[in-house]
Amino acid sequence: MKATRFNGVGKPLTIEELPEPEVGPTGVLVRISGAGVCHSDLHVIDGEVGTRQKPITLGHENAGIVEAVGSEVKDVAVGDGVAVFGAWGCGGCRFCEQGEENLCQNPVYPGIMVDGGWAEKLYVPHSRNLVKLNGLDPVVAAPLTDAALTPYRAVKKVLPKLAPGRTLAIIGVGGLGHMALQIAQALAPSARLIAIDLSDEKLAMAKELGADVVINAGGDVGAEVKAATDGMGADAVIDFVGADATLKSAAASVAVAGKIVVVGIAGGTLPFTFWEIPLEVEVTTSIWGNRQELKEVLELARLGHITPHIERQPLEAINDVVARLHAGEIKGRVVLTP
Repeated sequence: MKATRFNGVGKPLTIEELPEPEVGPTGVLVRISGAGVCHSDLHVIDGEVGTRQKPITLGHENAGIVEAVGSEVKDVAVGDGVAVFGAWGCGGCRFCEQGEENLCQNPVYPGIMVDGGWAEKLYVPHSRNLVKLNGLDPVVAAPLTDAALTPYRAVKKVLPKLAPGRTLAIIGVGGLGHMALQIAQALAPSARLIAIDLSDEKLAMAKELGADVVINAGGDVGAEVKAATDGMGADAVIDFVGADATLKSAAASVAVAGKIVVVGIAGGTLPFTFWEIPLEVEVTTSIWGNRQELKEVLELARLGHITPHIERQPLEAINDVVARLHAGEIKGRVVLTP
């Protein structure tokens, strides 16, 4: 089968022919219809996140058609369209037992620890990590497994702050942020939405997606957010970048007793003293999402409430896609279609 291979930092990804994986008793072989290209993949390519093996096939946002199943698999069948839940938990720790596999202490992540989905086929060791699509296009579903699942969990964390008329500020309107805008409208339709980004093109997309206010991050973000909220600030802020500058903007934008959720992993630091952020502000991180939340995300997509902005590209275009992602030239999500 054809697969992309990451061979190390500073080296271009290659396209190689690999042997087809053998299917174990609980495993499933999925023919990939779509595989998303995520900013998290750049952290691997740039050496900021290590991989368990090299060479390795990247790609943790995957969906496709079941091609073969193990002898013990009963919940999916050959021909089923499936989304691949990417936080492969151990199944035995207390977080997995509570259904929070994304918090597993002994996880296996496809595309980081084992081969992922930038290939014609992906081997999933246990069928519990598949969710049936029930008619949803797998190319559309692929980025939903992270680019929608991650903001879905983050938006759920701030819902108690979003009574009618209250404000959510979203920092970073890229692959995750453009989904967060749609998810927030579905879950908190009476909230006001502020979109913040350095790219005027992405801000224009945010406006089309329903943002009430758009702010270019090159200015005084905190002052502009307060001007748009009668001096109060945003009741909730979700930072999908996580750099020093965006975290500073989040702290300057949030209202008293508000909430900041940090999703981006750009390595920034949030200065934190008693008087440095407004009184009684909650600050938390949010990581990916669990299987039940993925089912809910796919249902939102089936109902037409959320639609990822996708650009389809072949596997052979991967190095060009990575270069464009580095340059910030991609709106929404690129989906590789082997």
